Parts: sequence; C-alpha cells; structure tokens
Amino acid sequence: MISATFSQTNHPNFSYLDVFELEYASDPQIAPNGKTIIYRRMGFDIMNDRATGALWMMNTDGSQHQKLTSREVSEFSARWSPTGDRIAFASTTNEGTEIYMHWVATGKIAKISQLENSPGSLTWSPDGSWLAFTMKVAEAPPVIAKMPKKPKGAKWADAPRITDRLNHEADGAGYIAPGYTHIFVIPSEGGSPRQITSGNYNHGGSLSWHPDGNHIYFSANRNEDWEYDFMNSEVYQANTSTGEIKALTSRKGPDYNPIISPDGKHIAYIGFEDNVQAYQLRRLYIMNADGSNKKLLSADLDRSISNIQWNAKGDRIYFSYDDKGNTKIGYTDLKGIITKLADNLGGTSIGRPYAGGSYSVANNGTIVYTHSRPNYPAEVAILQPKQKRPQLLTALNTDLLSHRTLGEVEEVWYKSTVDGLPIQGWIVKPPKYDPSKKYPLLVENHGGPILNYGDRFSAEMQLYATAGYIVFYPNPRGSTSYGETFGNLLYNNYPGEDYNDVMDGVDYLIEKGLINEQQLYVTGGSAGGIMTAWIIGKNNRFKAAVVAKPVMNWISKTLVADNYYGYANYRYPGQPWENVETYWKFSPISLVGNVQTPTMVMVGMNDLRTPPSEAKQLYHALKLRKIETVLVEIPGASHGIANKPSNLITKISHTLAWFEKFRAKE
Repeated sequence: MISATFSQTNHPNFSYLDVFELEYASDPQIAPNGKTIIYRRMGFDIMNDRATGALWMMNTDGSQHQKLTSREVSEFSARWSPTGDRIAFASTTNEGTEIYMHWVATGKIAKISQLENSPGSLTWSPDGSWLAFTMKVAEAPPVIAKMPKKPKGAKWADAPRITDRLNHEADGAGYIAPGYTHIFVIPSEGGSPRQITSGNYNHGGSLSWHPDGNHIYFSANRNEDWEYDFMNSEVYQANTSTGEIKALTSRKGPDYNPIISPDGKHIAYIGFEDNVQAYQLRRLYIMNADGSNKKLLSADLDRSISNIQWNAKGDRIYFSYDDKGNTKIGYTDLKGIITKLADNLGGTSIGRPYAGGSYSVANNGTIVYTHSRPNYPAEVAILQPKQKRPQLLTALNTDLLSHRTLGEVEEVWYKSTVDGLPIQGWIVKPPKYDPSKKYPLLVENHGGPILNYGDRFSAEMQLYATAGYIVFYPNPRGSTSYGETFGNLLYNNYPGEDYNDVMDGVDYLIEKGLINEQQLYVTGGSAGGIMTAWIIGKNNRFKAAVVAKPVMNWISKTLVADNYYGYANYRYPGQPWENVETYWKFSPISLVGNVQTPTMVMVGMNDLRTPPSEAKQLYHALKLRKIETVLVEIPGASHGIANKPSNLITKISHTLAWFEKFRAKE
C-alpha cells in the first residue's frame, strides 16, 4: 500500500503554479464483488485554465492502476452494474453529454444514448437491463407581445428575455432556461429513453429501484404551491410502466435521498421537520416501502447526515457526517445504534478546507472513499471489514508534494468570552517555522456561515503561510459539525457573537506568544467577507483587510441575489420591507462610518449570490470617506471566484499584495 507521508525538509515552498499540478480523486465506486475500483481522477489544465476529470480503474490492492479509456474528454458518474460486468458513465464531448457503457471483460466502450440535455443520477435496475437517469425537458418561454416582422436583412436588437418564474437564475450557471427535470429510463444496451414522470415539477436527486424493477423511488416537490414552498420535498414512488406516482411522505420540510433496502421492504431517507430556523439537522429515517411506520434512526447523533447507503444484508445503513471539522463515515443498525467507521473523508475542495468527498460500499462491506489530510488532497483509501485503519491506494501528488515544504497545520481550542463555549480553529505555520519568532497573523473567515472548515488540504491556506504568515481559520458559532444548537446560534442574530468568537481566537494566539500583535490582517469570502467587513467596522486592530464577495446591505442583497426568495424568516423575521430595522442592524454597511482599516474589496463580475453591487457599496463608501481602498473585479467569475485555477491564484496573490503593502510600512 501507499504512504502519503512526505519528507519536506529543504525543499522549495508550495507556490502559485503548483496549483495547476495538483490532482485529486473523486467519486470512488467499488465493484459489487469488492475487487475493483473506478474513480474520477481530477487535475487542472494550465493551457485552458480549467479542471479536468477522467475515469481510472484499479484493483483493491492498488495494482493495475490505469485509465479506463483512451479518450481525452470529460468522463464522470461511473456506476457498476449489479453483477459488475459493465460500467455506465457519462461523458461530455463537443456534441453534448451522453451515456456510455464499458464492458469489463472486453474493455470496449460505446455510446448508448442520444439525449436532448445532460443526464444525471445514473442508476442501474436490479437486473441490469435498464438505466434510470434524470434530464431537463425544455419548455418554451412566455411571450408577452408579438413583434412586427423585421425587413429582410435588417439587424434588429436581440429579442427580450422574459421570465415569470420565481427561480430563474443560479450563480455559476446564469439564466436558467425554462423547463422541468424528469426521470427517464433507457435500455442498458442502448435505445430510446422513455420519460417516467410528468407534470410541471422538477424531479431530481438520487434514484433508487425497487428489487422488482417495477418502481423507482425519488424525491421532489409536487405540491401545488411548490415554487413558494421551496424548502419542502417528499419521497415518491413511480411505476416504471404506467408512470403512476405515489407520495410516501407528507410533512412540512425536506424528505429526500430515498434508498430502498435490498429486500424491498424498507426505505431509508434523509429529512427534517422544518422549524424555520438558520440551521436544522438532516436526520436519517426509515419507513416501510408503502410509506407506513416512519422511524427516526439518528436521534442519538447531534450531527447532519449525508450520503446514505444500505449494506447487502439490509441490516445496516452507512452514512457520512461532519464532526468538529472532520468528515466521518459511520453506520447505524435498524435500532438506531450508531458506529463510527472512518475519519478524514474529503479533500475535493482544493482551494479552501471545506467538507466534501464521497464513498461507496461493496457487498462484502469493503469501503472505498476519498481520504485527505492537511498535507494532501483526496486520495483513494480502502477500509476492509473489521479493519480499523484505512490504507491509501493512490498517491496522486507524491511527485509534487514530496518535493515541497508545506506549512504545518495545528488544531487549536479556546473559550468564547461571551458564554464560555469551546471554539475550534486551526493555524497553519509558515514553512520552516521558527518558534523563537513572532509572525504576522492572517485571519481567514469561512463562508456559509452554516458551513465548516477543517483539517483538510487547502491550497489557499498553504500559499498564505508560504508568504510568511501564521494563518488562523476558526469555526465560530454558527459553524456546522458541532450540533444543532451551536449551528443555530446565528438565527435572527447574524453577524452576532460569532464576531467575538473570531476575535477571542486572535487574542488566544497573542497570549500564546505566537504572533506579532502589531501585524494583524484579516480576510474572508462570502459569509467570510461579511465577517471581515463586520470586524473592521467593530475595531481598528488590523493593519489591512481584504473583503471578498460580501453582503454589505441585507436589504439590497436579499432581493437581488439568485436565491432571493430563501432568506425571509430563516435569516431574519419577515421580508426586508417588513423589517427594515433588523435587516439594517445586521448589515455591515451600517458600521462603515467606523472603518479606519485599509481595505481591498474583491468580487467576481458574474456573481449572482452576492452581486457586485454589494462590494461596490463598501468600496464607494470607503472612497467617500477617504479610507485607503481598492476594488478588484474579476471578469467572468461567479460567486465561486476560485473555480478557475488562475482566479484562485488571482484571489490569493492580490490579497497578499495588499497585505504586503502595509507590512512594508512597519
């Protein structure tokens, strides 16, 4: 087996262009017999400035590690047939995204579909003769007025884009073309797809076939007022022959990810009763296949559940969950007794140390998953039954990271001065750290705010540390992976005492003698940008700040963002026009009159989540007040500024350049 422990003495530090050399594993799928693994190997194309992904295979001992096909195109969503003799996958070419089949015995591949749009949620029927998938079916946009016919050869302006939908755009994707997502089936030998669902509703997410092959289970919101009842979804059963659809759940709130048991008697699913609050735990439930006898299984776990899978015997359900900034794999029996199996799932969020990753389970209980530590992104790991420690099967970055010196990541805990709550964070020390020195501090606030950072690889944190900073990234109140109460402390109170939690961490590090109190710098993006703007409005302790893609004014942001309909009552009571005082009270722009800190403001010009108008409010206010500031607008970038590798580098390099400008004035 492979070790991912790298000797990093006397090697160059991690650098900007190294970002393009990073690779990571995603979506590992183990064959039903537990002998072979297929996964998506991700990398970055330096010439075209984008992520790339191709399918690779290997045996579970790590041998015969090879590319699935010789095609140099995007391949993804590989799924084993029930007998393991074939692999269905999706691939994108110049003609669009289609379904392909790979025959394991011969190594041959073939395209088996000709689809209108991209397929999702590829799922095999139990007998291997069909594949189910989801696909968007286009609808015509509304027409308001009939235009007169233009003269032949005339060059008129483009026709207006008209929408009458509540949800009509999405950050990163832009305008959402009219249409609805439906479930289809297609013969696994190729043929014409057949639509199973109907109606003007979206049917997305995971699919699960009943063992009899006559029914598919899925989640959707088919309520009459589904657009405005956006938090709700139910578990449904669809007859694959007649298209008859039956609802199996009916409560207020989301119920989704239904998975039928191997014997067809039970359905496991995830959901919660919507209590209209900032953070609500995703819980694991089980019910009979007809929707009766619903039972909560994860009552004893104060953590959100994701990615559920049955074992082959049908007597346990696997799942993943975040606990104190680390993602775990565990299982529960049908009585609700929970057992943890593995740590360190993740490593697919290359820029910042967010949760991510996936796993799969063979019939014999062997688990493969994406494994990450702070010194390497996701590798394929295997955990055999009754084994306590996983073994790494890949070492995708040994060629790079074994020849680089990384900053050491260290976990810290301290107490909030507000109420004594324990707060977790991490520091990254500069490479070749000298404990006799005091270093400048760079605080990096995470987004969400209902998310978590953790002990995972982060190119961004490493590059900040390489520049000579101790980097501090905390999980203040409101962060996930510490329970529902902790995560919900920001309900109607954001930003709130999370500000104190961050500053308490800064004071803790000062007390430890690690940093120079006169060289404090702060940054963060999205909710981290909100926190950064809030911090410099509350105190003048930082030499410089970089506020990335912030919300500055909740009144203006809420009705402009792509998800404008989802804030009222979950964030603050009522709509902005109903509660102007509260929306303004928690808007960082309300504190801008206090700001003395030199501040760079950064935003993607195509950001639909925290639109550029929000960043400009801060920049314009600081210019009017003659506070040293600069606006950095990144062309073509959405809210995920770092989706392009060069934009990740742009973000980090401009942040560091701004900070260095004020370090030079010391």
